[in-house]
Amino acid sequence: MASPPPLSGLHHVSALTAQASENVQFYTQVMGLRLVLKTVNQDDPSSYHLFYGDETGSPGTDLTFFDVPHARDERPGSGLITGTSLRVRGTEALDDWARRLDEHDVRRTPLHDRAGRRALTLYDDEGQCLHLVDDSDDVDRVPETRPWTDGPVPPAMAIWGLGPVETTVADLGPTRRVLTEVFGFTEARPYEVERLDAEPSDADQPIPSLENAPEATVFETGPGGVAAELHVVERPNDPRGWLGIGGVHHLALRTKNSDTIRAWREHIADAGLEPTSVIDRHYFESVYTREPGGILIEIATDTGTPFPVEEAAAGKVSLPPGLEPKRESIEEALTPIGPVASTGASSDTD
Repeated sequence: MASPPPLSGLHHVSALTAQASENVQFYTQVMGLRLVLKTVNQDDPSSYHLFYGDETGSPGTDLTFFDVPHARDERPGSGLITGTSLRVRGTEALDDWARRLDEHDVRRTPLHDRAGRRALTLYDDEGQCLHLVDDSDDVDRVPETRPWTDGPVPPAMAIWGLGPVETTVADLGPTRRVLTEVFGFTEARPYEVERLDAEPSDADQPIPSLENAPEATVFETGPGGVAAELHVVERPNDPRGWLGIGGVHHLALRTKNSDTIRAWREHIADAGLEPTSVIDRHYFESVYTREPGGILIEIATDTGTPFPVEEAAAGKVSLPPGLEPKRESIEEALTPIGPVASTGASSDTD
C-alpha cells in the first residue's frame, strides 16, 4: 500500500486540570486565548472538555483540557509529554509577556534560547509547562491562523497557535524509528536543553527542576517549522513518570480529511502498532496509537463541524448529536464553571 499523505503539523494538545473554573480564568484572562468550545469528555460525559484556540479554534491552535477533579498529581519522569509551546510574534512580544506574567504572579523563567528560537517558559497554578516561542515568520513556515484579539491581551502579544511539543522518553531509538519510519517525520537537528533558573512567585509552588537536562532531538513533519515539530528528550536514568494534574494526556497531528485518516489508520496497523478505530468526534475524526516511548499520539482531521464559538462565549455546554438527548442528565452531573473575572481589555493602541 502507498504511504498516506504527509501529516501537516500539530492539530491540538490535550492536558488535565482539576480546577475547571480556575483553568478558564487563567487561559482566557491571563493568556488571552479564546474559549472556543465548552463541551464534555465524550468518553466520560460527567466531566468537562475545554478547548482554547484562535478566533475560530483552527486546527493547529487548540490547547484543550480534560476536567478530572480527583486526579492524582503527576509524577515527573520518562514516557510523558513534558512541554507544550504557544507561538507569539517577535522578541518584543516575549518581553511584554514576561512583564504581564509578573503582574499576574505567574511562575516563569527568564527569556532564553530554545532550539534556536527565543522563548519564555511559564507554569500555570497546576504546574502545566508552557513555552512561549517566537515563531519568526521570516524563517518559520507557519499555518494561517487568526489570533483572538478581543480579549485582555494586546494584539501585539496575541498567541497565534501551537508550537513544538516536547516529549521525554527513556530510549530514543524505538521512538525515532516510529516517528521517522511510520509517521513520516524527518530527524532535523539536536539541541542542548538550556539550564534555566526559575523565578517562582510563590514559595509554596516550586517549579519543576530543569537542571541537568540533556540533549533534545527535533523531528519535523509536513512543511516543517515551528508548528510541525516534536522535540524528544532521552532520559534513560529517570524513573517512569505517571500522568496526573498538570500533565498532558496526548498530542494530536493533522491530516486532511476522512479519507486520509483512514489511510493513516491502515498504515499504522500495517507497521505493527495498535491504532484504535477511527472515532467521529463531530468536530473532527480521530485515531489514536501509543508509540514505544509511551506517548499517546492522535491523528485528527482538519475537517468536521466548526466549533460553536458563540455558544462557548454564552457559557453554554455544547454537545455532539449523539449526546444531545442526554443533555439534562449530563448538565446535572457537571459542576458549574464560575463567571470569568476580567483582567482588563486590550486596546488597538497598545
